[in-house]
Amino acid sequence: MQQQFVKNIKLYFREEGEAWLAKLPNIIRYCEQKWQLIMHEPYQLSINYVAPARMADGTKAVVKISPPGGEFIDQLEALQSLRSPAMVNLIDYEAEYGIMLLEQVLPGTTLADIEDHALACRIAADVHQKITVGAPPQTKLPSTEVREAGLRKIARNHPKGIGPISEKTLENALGIFAYLNQTIKKHWLLHGDFHHYNLLRNGESWLAIDPKGLIGEREYDLIQFLLNKLPEEGSYWVIETRTAIFTRELQLNKERLLLWGFCHSVLATCWTVDEDGRYEQGFYQAIGIFEHLYKQHFGRTIEDIPASY
Repeated sequence: MQQQFVKNIKLYFREEGEAWLAKLPNIIRYCEQKWQLIMHEPYQLSINYVAPARMADGTKAVVKISPPGGEFIDQLEALQSLRSPAMVNLIDYEAEYGIMLLEQVLPGTTLADIEDHALACRIAADVHQKITVGAPPQTKLPSTEVREAGLRKIARNHPKGIGPISEKTLENALGIFAYLNQTIKKHWLLHGDFHHYNLLRNGESWLAIDPKGLIGEREYDLIQFLLNKLPEEGSYWVIETRTAIFTRELQLNKERLLLWGFCHSVLATCWTVDEDGRYEQGFYQAIGIFEHLYKQHFGRTIEDIPASY
């Protein structure tokens, strides 16, 4: 078993995670018997156990086994609701054991392999257009209000700021989060983790994989892509270029896209602050980039946005 995978499970799921790891070999055997398939060596693992498999009829598939207490139910609902030629196909599942049987995407190279930032962004825009649907009337999926609540909790626990994030920046981000959530005109069912490494080449086309499921505005769903795979130099230009392409290709509201970018970058930076004060530099750098882009395009500062929190 991959050591980092075992470490992650024990870190995030504690005793329940250790018990799940002990059961994992039996769950794998259960998969092979239930679907008459042979599972191969797993991919590089993080939290979920994911491995390629071959079914009795020769069909190539992927088995994904999620630990208890994770986001399995949300991911399952997202996959079932976002069915599209541009979304990986869910073949079957077993909710009791947190198992999904998925089509195998081949060759499966990620969008991160494309060095042309503009081309990668246009491909992403095309996929996002195909997979995004209006929010279902009845759903238990989390919303962007949950993300706002998460940042609010961080601010309560760290009233003077956290890591490189000052008290004032936390206040500004919370105000904008509240403003944006309260002024959404249409709610959508979002991928929830839309970035380069969750977009795979499938023959001559591209597919999205691993949706988390989130209810909110389309602009918010693209922020993680804007923050991903940024160069050491020239991040401003890359984010500006991606923002322009998404706005044009998907007919988005640029102002709201930039504001979501600011407040989510603050939240994402907070998520990465560790006990030694280290944090993800790229996320932190993006905070200032979104502030500057907003002032450049709209002639006012982030602080001018109504603070309704």
